Amino acid sequence: MAALSSAGAGDSAAAGLCLVSGESDELERLHPSIKGVWGAQSSGANIVSFNLDAFRSYAKEQGANAPVGKRAAFAYTTALNHLLAKGSKQRIQVGDASTVFWAEKPGHSMETLFPRALGEAERDDPDIGTDAVKALLAAPHSGAEFFEDGDTRFYVLGLAPNAARIAVRFWETRSVAELAVNIRRHFDDLRIDHAPHEADTLSLFRLLVATATQGKAENIPPNLGGELLRSVIGGLPYPQTLLSGAIRRIRAEQEVTYPRAAIIKASLNRYSKMEELKMSLDENNLNPAYRLGRLFAVLERAQERASPNLNATIRDRYYGAASSTPVTVFPTLLKLKNHHVAKLDNKGEAVNLEKLIGQIVDGIDDFPAQLGLHDQGRFAIGYYHQRQAFFTKSDKNEQGE
Repeated sequence: MAALSSAGAGDSAAAGLCLVSGESDELERLHPSIKGVWGAQSSGANIVSFNLDAFRSYAKEQGANAPVGKRAAFAYTTALNHLLAKGSKQRIQVGDASTVFWAEKPGHSMETLFPRALGEAERDDPDIGTDAVKALLAAPHSGAEFFEDGDTRFYVLGLAPNAARIAVRFWETRSVAELAVNIRRHFDDLRIDHAPHEADTLSLFRLLVATATQGKAENIPPNLGGELLRSVIGGLPYPQTLLSGAIRRIRAEQEVTYPRAAIIKASLNRYSKMEELKMSLDENNLNPAYRLGRLFAVLERAQERASPNLNATIRDRYYGAASSTPVTVFPTLLKLKNHHVAKLDNKGEAVNLEKLIGQIVDGIDDFPAQLGLHDQGRFAIGYYHQRQAFFTKSDKNEQGE
């Protein structure tokens, strides 16, 4: 109370109804500053402020335009400054949103799992986040029983800088049990084959930078971090901008990376509300775009085996057109394939490649003139799956020698 009295000293405060508590109280004229929001002024910024006459209504001054009692103003700003403080275990950075979280029951174990699962790996123990997610994924049923006190409410608040102010990017609340189910589903949806040296789980930051130009955090689109986290917390479809961003970077860089493939698989499966795309190669998937992606991977494989020391493959020159306007390039690529297969010294490998190409093409009636965004995603997954299958087969052959 001494701190509260000190904070309000010197103010001639009018009494009124506090919009937070619903009780009568002295109204705070100028709210204390909040520090620690990434990108905001280092001296602090405000969620509630009225610094120009244009923002006033009915001739009211400053905080009277959004009446909050002194006690409530002191409480929320003190709590936020504590949660946002350097070294806080209850904050993570998601895109441009400084995200804080807490459980209704102080010290609940979800306060530990949440940042480990969705935040960046800790430097001192980089595997701790992966271990936490593995434990949740290994839980029986849906994961709802993973925590005791599953009815406990859990709160997540995202704050982002907006000039001299702080904007509330998102505010989500769920029961711990519901949140556990949705986090587990998120990581289930992302699961896809990957190289042995890659982490089994992907943080939100790795997903976001996979869609950003040059892979830089400052190029992550505004709002995307908050939209992604809301999708995870609520079990909702992922934002369309996440899918389009991943596909745009693939076309720009001609590289279907593990995080981008995970984004596309998870996004398309949530849009269709069924497991359309599996974790690994699906030879029974008859979708033309998926099969075209597989075909492109096999044609690239034939080129690589015929000329092992190439600096660039058909992917570098043709991926963009093949994944968006297949009819314009696949006839040419199939003619090039004949040249590549003829150069192979291993005739058994040549026969196997021709056989695989025949099996894939057998499910394609015509080369489409154009592929939409979702089909470009299916193309990318077909390509990625087939490439991973080649790598897995090569690893097994090397281990058997």
